[in-house]
Amino acid sequence: MPQPIPYPVRLADAIAHHLARLADQLSQLPPEQAAPVIARVLDPEDGVLGRFTHLVATGSYFAKDQAERGILPAEVWLALGRAANELHDIGLDLDEHADALSAFGTRPTTTAASPPAAAALVVRRRR
Repeated sequence: MPQPIPYPVRLADAIAHHLARLADQLSQLPPEQAAPVIARVLDPEDGVLGRFTHLVATGSYFAKDQAERGILPAEVWLALGRAANELHDIGLDLDEHADALSAFGTRPTTTAASPPAAAALVVRRRR
């Protein structure tokens, strides 16, 4: 008889499924609706990114304990700790842009005489 799948594993699967659905819906939203969704997802404390960072940090604490007991290789703990630190730094970098994303969906629509100029996304270096 197969072992029942523990609730935390089912929960992780459900969260992954919901994230996939959110990404699918996000790709179909108009910009004024997509920007606030992205802002909420990237919120470093209460958003998906912040909660995921906390989850990885919690996993790092677990891996540290197991590595100290000789059950997991220390590299697992170090990799999870590094991932948690990098996710935290990414969250801080993205937090600088949260206001712009949040405001994007609430800005009034105006009829401009000419379309806004696109921003340069690539900077070329001189050799």
